[in-house]
Amino acid sequence: MTDTAPAHAGSTAHTAPAAPREGGTAPGATRTLSTWRALNSALHQAMAADERVFVMGEDLTRWGTGGGIYGVTRKLAETFGTERVRDTPISEEALVSAAVAAAMRGARPVLEVMYSDFTLLGMDGIVNQAAKARYMFGGQYEVPLVLRTNQGSGIGKAAQHSQSLEVLFAHVPGLEVVVPGSAGDAYGLLLSAIESPNPTVFLEHKALYNDRGPVGEGPIPLGLADVVRPGSDVTVVATQLMRRRALEAADVLAAEGISVEVVDPRTLYPLDIDTVTASAARTGRLLVAHEAPELFGFGAELAAQVGRRLWHTLRAAPRRLGGARTPVPYAEGLEAAVVPDTGLLVREIRELVAAD
Repeated sequence: MTDTAPAHAGSTAHTAPAAPREGGTAPGATRTLSTWRALNSALHQAMAADERVFVMGEDLTRWGTGGGIYGVTRKLAETFGTERVRDTPISEEALVSAAVAAAMRGARPVLEVMYSDFTLLGMDGIVNQAAKARYMFGGQYEVPLVLRTNQGSGIGKAAQHSQSLEVLFAHVPGLEVVVPGSAGDAYGLLLSAIESPNPTVFLEHKALYNDRGPVGEGPIPLGLADVVRPGSDVTVVATQLMRRRALEAADVLAAEGISVEVVDPRTLYPLDIDTVTASAARTGRLLVAHEAPELFGFGAELAAQVGRRLWHTLRAAPRRLGGARTPVPYAEGLEAAVVPDTGLLVREIRELVAAD
C-alpha cells in the first residue's frame, strides 16, 4: 500500500517537495507516519472511541481508492459505515450550516472542506453561527465542530486553491484555530480538536501531507507551542511550510556559527505567547515567518506582544517575514517567488543577528 497521498484529479505537473528530516521528536512517539496517514489514524481512533463523532464532506469516499482528495478519510466508510462517513453535495454554505446544527444537537461532526478557499462560501455559518452560538444563547449550547481543510502553496493549485487564511479565523472570537506543521502534531492536535467543546478550524497544509515524522499515541493540548529546535542567538517563530524552511535555514546558519531556535505555536488561538516570549527573552531576537501575506499577518500580532513584554531586553527590534501581497500564481516559478524560501529566511536571520 502506498504512503503517498492521492493527487486531486485537477492537479498539475507540480509535485510536493520531498520532506526534510523532522526538527523535533514527538513525546512518546511510537511510529513513523506521513501526515495524511497520521490524520487518518486520529480520525479512526476518535470515531472508535465516541459514536457521536461523524465525518462529512465532498467526495470523502470516491477519489481513487477512497479517502478524499488527499487520502485523509481512507477506509473510514468501510470501518464505520456511510451513516457516519457522509459524502455530501457541493455546497459549503449548506455543509457548514448542517454541521453547526448537528454539533448544537449533541453530535461531534468533523467537516472536511476541500480547500480553505472554499470556506469563504460558508463564512456566515462559521463566523456568525458556530463562533457565536454559546455566547448568544447564554451557554446553553456548545458547538463541538471541527472544520478540517487545507491551505498554502507549493503544489501548483493557483490563486483560488492556495491561500493561507488563518488570520481570518484567528480574528473571530469563539473559534479555535489549529495549524499543524508535522505528522505528530497533526495527529495529536486533531484528537484534541475533536474532544474540544468549541468550534475549531483545523488548517492542514497541502504541501506537507506526504511529510513523514514520529507520531505519539495521545492528544496534544491546544494552546501549547513547541520548541522544535533549541538555539541561543535568534528565535524564529514559524508554522507549517515556514517551519520546514526555518529548520533548513537553521542548518545552513549553524555552519556559520549562528544558533537558531525554532518555535512552532501549533495553534493561533489559543496562542501560547508565554513560550514564544520566553524563547525571545533567551535569544534576544525574534523573527516571525509565515506564508500568508506579511501585511496584517499573525507575525504582526506576535511581534507586538513580544515587543511590549521585552521592550528593554531584546537586542534588536522584532521582525516579521511573510508572503507577497498578491494572489498565489499558478506557474511554478512565480508561485515560489511570492512565498519566502529558505534562502530568504537565511538572509533575514543574518541581518537580524547583525543588527545589534
